[in-house]
Amino acid sequence: MYLKKLHLRSFRNYVDRQVEFTAKKTILVGNNAQGKSNLLEAVELLATLKSHRTSRDRELVLDTATASQIEAIVERTHSTNELSIIFRKQGRRTVAVNRENLRRQLDFLGVLNAVQFSSLDLDLVRGAPETRRNWLDGLLIQLEPVYSNILQQYNQVLRQRNALLKKIRAVRQDDPNGSIDSFEPQLRLWDEQLAAAGSRVTRRRARVVARLDPIARRWHQKISGETELLEVKYLPNVEWTEDEPSKVQRAFLTRIEERRIAEQYQGKTVVGTHRDELEFAINETPARHYGSQGQQRTLVLALKLAELKLIEEVIGEPPLLLLDDVLAELDPNRQKQLLEVIGDRFQTIITTTHINSFNQNWIKDSQILKVQAGTIITAFL
Repeated sequence: MYLKKLHLRSFRNYVDRQVEFTAKKTILVGNNAQGKSNLLEAVELLATLKSHRTSRDRELVLDTATASQIEAIVERTHSTNELSIIFRKQGRRTVAVNRENLRRQLDFLGVLNAVQFSSLDLDLVRGAPETRRNWLDGLLIQLEPVYSNILQQYNQVLRQRNALLKKIRAVRQDDPNGSIDSFEPQLRLWDEQLAAAGSRVTRRRARVVARLDPIARRWHQKISGETELLEVKYLPNVEWTEDEPSKVQRAFLTRIEERRIAEQYQGKTVVGTHRDELEFAINETPARHYGSQGQQRTLVLALKLAELKLIEEVIGEPPLLLLDDVLAELDPNRQKQLLEVIGDRFQTIITTTHINSFNQNWIKDSQILKVQAGTIITAFL
């Protein structure tokens, strides 16, 4: 998989810039706030249709414009594809493959695969459970694009069910002795739908963690000098043992019944995959309570390398690797490990403020671009 060309129009701080990638490794050099991360964000959007920096399309559009566009040419083993996304300050985005607008965004996913690694990824260890769920869901979408629709269906059911529970809570608050029987048929219907959608989400999450854990464990042992043991544990809010849809759905319905009164008084759904947790343990101790930032960075590095490997195994081609100023976050040993693993195996786009972070062999084999105030020029060292 190779990103051959990227064209940005009115995207973030880029007015109209085109980049042709001429080497397997590209180093973007420049001071902070010049547009290096914006370029990586554009590639991330092509791969996942999401940005880890914002959920608002209008923030992706240049201040003086009403819309922005990302275009790319992606070469794969058996095909070459043109990708395009148009973001609007008002209105919905448009996605196209080979100049054909797509009705479903799902059909856009999977043409380009990429793994992003930035300093923000330390939140995977020390951040809220939602951060870890989002990371896991992002990986699943790249492995199985239809998961995007599955997750969307679950969230739609969750919103509708929460709206009904808020109504029930309001009735109870207005009249503690009042009847809520009229809500019961509708609530039971949402229970069934939450269990069905939640079953599809939790089973896929469990499967991908089972595949990811041994890969991450091997990388972590290698990076840590085999002094520490990493475990990636999926802790579903609804526990189940057999990967069979009807049995998982029954586990959901049983748990919902147990928490029915609590949900009605709280006015929200407290059972479901939106409350799942993903735990990282080092030597059987939760990593968020364990050790130094250096050890947490080792863990995140192992997770990202495992993510790369798993995507490569599933799709049959190495994904792109996007590294956003991470070398400054790693000590020399971890830097060396990361750069050695990358080699020429993955197309890599990496940002830095200082080119001397890299050894001469890396510099010699890389395309080096200077980024300044939304302009990109080839740098000759």
